[in-house]
Amino acid sequence: MLRIKKLDIFVLKSFCTLFIGTFFICLFIFMMQFLWRYVDELIGKGLEMTVMAQFFFYSALTLVPVSLPLAVLLAALITFGNFGERFELLAMKAAGISLLKIMRPLIVFIGFICFQSFYFQNVIGPKAQTDLGTLLISMKQKAPELDIPEGVFYDEIEGYNLYVKRKNRDTGMLYDVLIYNFEKGFENAQIIKADSGRLEMTADKKHLYLHLYSGEQFENLRSQSMDQRNVPYRRETFREKHAIIEFDSDFNMVDAGIMSNYSSSKNMKKLQMGIDSMRVLNDSLARVYYEEAMRGTYRVAAAMSKEDTLKIEKAHLGEYNVDSIFNAATLLQKQKVISAAIGRAEGAGSDWSFKSNDILGTENNLRRHMTSWHEKLTLSLACLIFFFIGAPLGGIIRKGGLGMPVVVSVLIFIVYYIINNTGYKMARDGKWIVWMGMWTSTAVLAPLGVFLTYKSNIDSVVLNADAYINWFKKVAGIRNMRHLFRKEVIIHDPDYARIPGDLRKLSADCREYAEKKALKNAPNYFKLWMAGNRDEVMENINERLESLIDEMSNTKSVTLLTALNNYPIIPVHAHVRPFRSYWLNLLCGAFFPMGLFFYFRIWIFRIRLNKDMERIIKINEEIIGIIENKENK
Repeated sequence: MLRIKKLDIFVLKSFCTLFIGTFFICLFIFMMQFLWRYVDELIGKGLEMTVMAQFFFYSALTLVPVSLPLAVLLAALITFGNFGERFELLAMKAAGISLLKIMRPLIVFIGFICFQSFYFQNVIGPKAQTDLGTLLISMKQKAPELDIPEGVFYDEIEGYNLYVKRKNRDTGMLYDVLIYNFEKGFENAQIIKADSGRLEMTADKKHLYLHLYSGEQFENLRSQSMDQRNVPYRRETFREKHAIIEFDSDFNMVDAGIMSNYSSSKNMKKLQMGIDSMRVLNDSLARVYYEEAMRGTYRVAAAMSKEDTLKIEKAHLGEYNVDSIFNAATLLQKQKVISAAIGRAEGAGSDWSFKSNDILGTENNLRRHMTSWHEKLTLSLACLIFFFIGAPLGGIIRKGGLGMPVVVSVLIFIVYYIINNTGYKMARDGKWIVWMGMWTSTAVLAPLGVFLTYKSNIDSVVLNADAYINWFKKVAGIRNMRHLFRKEVIIHDPDYARIPGDLRKLSADCREYAEKKALKNAPNYFKLWMAGNRDEVMENINERLESLIDEMSNTKSVTLLTALNNYPIIPVHAHVRPFRSYWLNLLCGAFFPMGLFFYFRIWIFRIRLNKDMERIIKINEEIIGIIENKENK
């Protein structure tokens, strides 16, 4: 029987609260991006609030599946980042609860979110996309609201250009009006110049009523003779002139059937039906075009007699000297042959170009349907993948709030968007197989989610900056300094009677080691890769040194502590072979560029180790003097 524990309720409550907030934030961001694409075409149309409300509602429905993955990623990062920052995750793990058990209720919840995302894309999305598409087309076709600016030409009225130098907004009067009427074509343009005028909308909102006062009209007249140089025109002076201009400013919704062929307005069942029908159509067209080509383009001209046709069809071109036959013909015959060949080739080229465009159009539409079919699955699965990335990543980073999680989630989503968009375009353009292009982002991010979940479950330091800094220091040979401080409570004092003897013995061993190993000399390149990868003598010297430093750090003498801080930290494995495996070291030495790099690195560390031996001997003598002076006092 399924038992819901208090911990599951706590985790679900913490996640769901953040998920609701992040979802609406992401939806708002995507809606603003979507609106920004159409803002230039919608401004100034005088659209009613009901139309704008429908636009925002349908766009929100279509953007829900896109917003869900980012919302899941951000909510998971913040939730588990808060758990780690408040040490709640540490307490859960200390109680014996693994990360996967902590994530278990959320995995079930995210599975439900994936199903809802698929439902939105397959059921609600196509209907919303159809309504949104018809609404956008209707909004674009609506004529703009009549608002003629001052000092610039206004061309929003089809076939007209209006210029108004000044206007009175209180009375609606226009002054110094210049109108270009191109309804009859540019060559028969009408130019009207008036001192003042007024524009009014008719009651049916389908025409503009134009009143002009004290002006002139110029009109080009169509020339009857094509070779006439001067074009006649007509000039008219008027005190008052009235005209009606067609201008439909009503909002008319177009037929929804205009979106029926778009892949975004179909569910998976209709997409599959469209894919099957287009495949059958392309196959049948290709077969028909092939048969037509064999009967038409590559058959012998029909003007020949049946007997000649059979002879030519059975003949082989290699048996005839075509050049001699052509040269024997008259100039007129040559011209006819060349003209016929060119005409036939151009006709065949045009025919094949038309047929190719026909098949390519169907092929492009087929790929769009296939990408939409796969997108419904990949976008739904992205919610689950992003959760397995965000939850363990939040547990590793252990930073809550809207700071670091937002930055990390945006970076991950940008990577996902680039990979997904690249795969989509490659699949849409036919450069990749459709399923390969659409599932590329899933194939890249799914292993990342598995890797992060595994590392977070075993408390790995995969994203610990200190671990990478220490590794870089180790590779570059950068050593940390000792920082020994005076202890407030000392349980055992150093044995000052024994320590000087141990230091002298250590100095003698360091001197003997440096002379025996010849650390100043360059090592033999070939023997270097065959020697052992452990220096037990150096490990013993370093162990004795650290033991003495640890014992002497219990002193109350500040002078002795200062001297102890001068001891070097010795990397005991830096001057030997780099790898533990014998064959891997041989392979490294055989691969000359890599072997040469490690060779010089080992040589540098040997020289530094020789200096460390000299430094240890010098500091040992200094410490022996400090201890003897202390004993004498």
